[in-house]
Amino acid sequence: MEIKKERRLKNIPTKASEKYRNFPMVPRVVFGNGSFDQLGDILMPKRKHSEAPIVYLVDDVFEGTELAQRIPSIFCDQLIFVSADEEPSTSQVNALVSMIKANFQELPSGIVGIGGGTLLDLSKAVSILLTNTGSAADYQGWDLVRKKAVYHVGIPTVSGTGAEVSRTTVLLGPDKKLGINSDFTTFDQVILDPELTKGVSKEQWFYTGMDCFIHCIESLEGTFLNAFSQSYGEKALDLCKEVFLGNLPEKESRDKLMMASWHGGMSIAYSQVGVAHALSYGLGFLLGVKHGIGNCLVFQHLEEFYPDGVALFNKMMHKNQITLPKSVCSHLSDAELDKMVAVAMGMEPLWENALGEHWKKVITPEKLTSIYKKI
Repeated sequence: MEIKKERRLKNIPTKASEKYRNFPMVPRVVFGNGSFDQLGDILMPKRKHSEAPIVYLVDDVFEGTELAQRIPSIFCDQLIFVSADEEPSTSQVNALVSMIKANFQELPSGIVGIGGGTLLDLSKAVSILLTNTGSAADYQGWDLVRKKAVYHVGIPTVSGTGAEVSRTTVLLGPDKKLGINSDFTTFDQVILDPELTKGVSKEQWFYTGMDCFIHCIESLEGTFLNAFSQSYGEKALDLCKEVFLGNLPEKESRDKLMMASWHGGMSIAYSQVGVAHALSYGLGFLLGVKHGIGNCLVFQHLEEFYPDGVALFNKMMHKNQITLPKSVCSHLSDAELDKMVAVAMGMEPLWENALGEHWKKVITPEKLTSIYKKI
């Protein structure tokens, strides 16, 4: 079946009375090997006083390591080591917020997230919930946050998710997997230090890199495409090809994948992702499959939607000697498959970007069930 897409140029106005979308970007970013050591100087002007701490949310793989010792913790700052073994959740955000509020009499001077996409999403969500009442689940959706977040900094230690640049923090909630999509989510400061990605396993390197690659494919093939998102998406795609199909030295590969992640995140800031991400949310919600590998598990079966992208993906898997898990969904009941399908079908903006406003003529529960059964 040939998929025909009506390109709508979603963010380009067709009438003088229409408005361009005014979205936030990270206002400050530093890039370079060793740039992590500037963190103390960056944070000092943001400290309100000695009793208003900086709270560091750090991937627990760094507990007891040299990186943890380099964190510029002074006064009453608090380091909280958090496991990234599972997808970030609304209940985890709520627990962290309660812990921070119980430990200090006033709001922290800032939140610093150090880790992969899980830690970056957690730090963004925690910074929002410190100033907004209720549960994190109340803000899953689009533009539901009303108050500015606490000052927050993102420091990725793995490249590809684009979490460092996006206005989204994706969380598992009690009923769905959905992001807090808000202008207040974006980091106030990002530090891009490629040295921090040393030691990442080959599989993790590939899965998060493919998250970036799939961002690009879905953005560039989407109906929301415009010159802004295209310029970033094309650059990120070229960098992904260099990293995963070329023979770059390790240092250059780290540098380029970190910039691919940044550009890939920017490519969807003014457009949207598509089919793979919608289906991956179903896998993540029901089975707790990590986002990067979830995208890969789905994308391999999407030739109908992204034939050229899937062909490139297969070449990258072969080049990097990656074998994906099999029979992930083989044990699921009909009710469990139906739940995954319901989560995926609920991602309407993603489907509209992928296939246009009439996407429901193409996407049915039966079609999505058939894809999940292949995984």
